[in-house]
Amino acid sequence: MRTTLAFSLLLGSALLAPAALAQTAINETRPLDARGRVDISNLKGRIEVRGWERDEVKITGTLGKGVERLEVDGGGPHLSVEVRYPKNSGWGGNQTGPTELVLMVPLRADLDIESVAADVHVTGVASGELSISSVSGSVAAAAAPQKADIETVSGSAHLTLNSADVDVQTVSGNIVLRGRLNGDISTETVSGRIEVAVTGEQIRDLNTSTVSGTAHVTTALAPGGEISMESVSGDLLLRLPKDVSAQVSGESFSGGLKATGVEIEKRRGPGSSFSTRYGSGSARVTVETFSGSAEVRVE
Repeated sequence: MRTTLAFSLLLGSALLAPAALAQTAINETRPLDARGRVDISNLKGRIEVRGWERDEVKITGTLGKGVERLEVDGGGPHLSVEVRYPKNSGWGGNQTGPTELVLMVPLRADLDIESVAADVHVTGVASGELSISSVSGSVAAAAAPQKADIETVSGSAHLTLNSADVDVQTVSGNIVLRGRLNGDISTETVSGRIEVAVTGEQIRDLNTSTVSGTAHVTTALAPGGEISMESVSGDLLLRLPKDVSAQVSGESFSGGLKATGVEIEKRRGPGSSFSTRYGSGSARVTVETFSGSAEVRVE
């Protein structure tokens, strides 16, 4: 019986050993000024950042199998957190396991986050600047930065932001942007879907551009503000409130046009256009497509 029990324990240890060696626990803390800056880099896995009321950064999580080390440098005004991969691990660390980083950062710290395939999730921060760049990882944020700059290639971006300056760009990833947005907003994609919904604020300047993806925008418009939407073959839809005050124009080469209360002018030959005014016309709206449809809906 003793021999059988000993053998069983050894066998269990042997089976658990690879799993134990596969990941290394992370638990580090560094001081950071309340309005300092944190640079974070992780190729694959997950990056999660949360805000708190302490002048320090706490880093937890696990390093993936085969990862060289976690490199943490600086403190005070600037902190760098980078997952280091072996030089021979290939682009994107494809010979290594995923690393999960969880960072608690000062509420108002600036953030610059880079990933290749790591999903990025940011919550509860009020940064002066929030910058996120990813290739195939998804990006999610619920935050109130003064300025946000988000870029992905094929990853989606789901954002709830209270911000005055937002720039979101993807190639094929979808963009969902919601929140109290009252300044300069730009969304751009090649083939992804764009959805923008502004609540409780009036947009001052919004630019939405797509090649073949659709774009739907729901917003109020500030006096003297401007909205520009354009596409090549993608469809556009702009929803405005009944009390909007704007000069509105639309143009398409071969796509359909619609606008509340407007009869669309058909040209001789290809193309159609319209021009109208809602309210006193203090703001400006333009929608343009080549072969996609475009609609301005006042409701």
